Formats: sequence, structure tokens, C-alpha cells
Amino acid sequence: MMNGLPNNDVLSEVYRKLISGIIVPLNDPLFKIINGVCESTLRLVAQLNSSGDLDHAHQLLSEIIGKKLDETVTLFPPFMTNFGKFTKIGKHVFINHGCSFLDLGGITIEDHVLIGPQVKLVTENHPLDPKDRRGMLARPIHIQKNAWIGAGAIILPDVTIGENAVVAAGAVVSKNVEANSVVGGVPAKFLKTIT
Repeated sequence: MMNGLPNNDVLSEVYRKLISGIIVPLNDPLFKIINGVCESTLRLVAQLNSSGDLDHAHQLLSEIIGKKLDETVTLFPPFMTNFGKFTKIGKHVFINHGCSFLDLGGITIEDHVLIGPQVKLVTENHPLDPKDRRGMLARPIHIQKNAWIGAGAIILPDVTIGENAVVAAGAVVSKNVEANSVVGGVPAKFLKTIT
């Protein structure tokens, strides 16, 4: 551990276990590591949201995700994430205000993606069975190049948004979205092809 945070090897092992498809119970020692990272991340998120300075927010988001963001990335606070270390953000990405990224299952945002205000990217889930419900299941979200996620949309675990696709405002996306398509509604359904 460096600076009280786990090294990349430990984080990789945490990630592999979370996305294994096996329920990780609440009493698993893994959660001690996760909770430690979450505490650090939440302190940084508080600083980010109180700074009022886009350059400072950019710097703090780099610290949260553990990688230097490209200078072309723009984030408008407030912003929320619980963990942050499993988020990858490409170049020329715009993240509008009020977004929330729960990234224990991994979030990949490719180049030129637009994310509208109040969007939620949720990679974490819980089992339906009440006896296991406090356990964790996690699956990744992948947003491909030039996609646009409209205001208030919710992207659920194990979803890929295809290149150039548009998710309409307020949509709840639980299935993959094809490239060059528009989806909307609850649950999100195909609306049209972008030509």
C-alpha cells in the first residue's frame, strides 16, 4: 500500500474478484480494501465539489481515478463517485454537472463522449435472493467513441453503448446499445438509426 491506498496489483485482484460473476458477501475481507479506497475518494470528491475551479476539479478527478486525465477532458461539478479507481476516461470527454459514477465493476469512457447532466453510471448490483442481497455483484459499463448520453439517463451494469450512439434523456439502459443508434424510454428501446 502506498499513501494508505492499495497498489495496482491489489486493485487488479479486487477488480477480478468483483467482476467474477460470483457474489462477494459483505463480510469478505475485500470490502476492507474497498472501504479504505472509498473513504479516500469521498474526501477528494468533497474537495472537487467545493473548489469552484474547473482546472482544480480536473486535477482532483485525475487523483480520484489514479491516472492523469488528458487536458481535453472537461468536468462540471458537482460530481460523485464512490471508488473511482476503476474508471478510465479518454480524450475530449465532457461530463456535465451532477453525474454519479459507481465504478466497482469498471467504467470505460472512450474519446469524444458527451455525458449530460445528472447521468448515472451504475456498475454495481445486488442478488435478488434476500439471504444474499447484501452481497455485491459488479459488471462493467463501456461507452464507445462519440456516444452521447442524455440528461438524467441511467446506464446499468454490463452495458456497452456503441460508437456514435445516443441515449435519450431520462432513459434507463439495461441492454447493449448498437453503434449509430438512438435509444430511449424505461426500459430503453431502439428508436432509430443515425444515418
